[in-house]
Amino acid sequence: MNEYKIKLKIGEFSKLCRVTVKTLRHYEKIGLLSPHEVDEWTGYRYYEVDQMAWMNRIHLLKELGFNLESIKGLFDDGKVLPSLEQIQSQIKESQAELQRMQRRIIELDRLKERAIKKEKMENIHIKPLPAAIVASYRKHVKSYQELFELCPNVIGPEMQRAGCVCPKETEYCYTIDHNKNFDEGDIDLEYCEVVEARCPETDTLKFKEIPFIETAVCYNHYGPYSKLPQSFEKLFAYLQENGYEIIDDPRFCYIDGIWNKESEEDWLTEIQVPAKKK
Repeated sequence: MNEYKIKLKIGEFSKLCRVTVKTLRHYEKIGLLSPHEVDEWTGYRYYEVDQMAWMNRIHLLKELGFNLESIKGLFDDGKVLPSLEQIQSQIKESQAELQRMQRRIIELDRLKERAIKKEKMENIHIKPLPAAIVASYRKHVKSYQELFELCPNVIGPEMQRAGCVCPKETEYCYTIDHNKNFDEGDIDLEYCEVVEARCPETDTLKFKEIPFIETAVCYNHYGPYSKLPQSFEKLFAYLQENGYEIIDDPRFCYIDGIWNKESEEDWLTEIQVPAKKK
């Protein structure tokens, strides 16, 4: 008869049974599964191959919802598996837990809907747009990035030369995309900024009065301009759901962008859609 038995160090046993050494030490501490042998000189712990079956039973019973105390009680009583009564009791407890989880999912879904509604209300708001005199600069640009180079280098100096004064208490600027359809690399963009009075026009700088808009449905778009279509989807769905008719071109008010934010995700553009209830 072969008396040879493989002795596994705690690390080897841990690896083969897919359980941490910390867990094995805890099982030893509570008397659930102890090493077959502990070397009195080195303190090394050794497990036998037969103990792998006990480790697998512990795994199985834990997956079935039995706690370590009840598993230890089974093993102490010399049992390998729970009794029929214990299994039925665990089934009832699992069914009750399933019902609790189902109720939790229902409540979480309700909470999610409230959070979505709150986020939607935070991003979408209604406000009037003032009547004002604006300095208008219209140009075909390749991208919005070009606009942000034009503002400090061309539009600003042009307005200064024309003698424009911007009212600090009603500071307001925006752009309008006049393209009738998408044309990559060719955006017919108009930049408007409120001024206190008309000034002499130049070849590029014009002045006009914009009327009071009683209702503008506005959406706070956070992130790069490439993601604007996602915000349009939400904004126009809101307009449709709430019976709004669009009465003028959308305006884009750039609040935060490349000029003051390092990350594109922090850019904030307010999309303003003049509208009225049908």
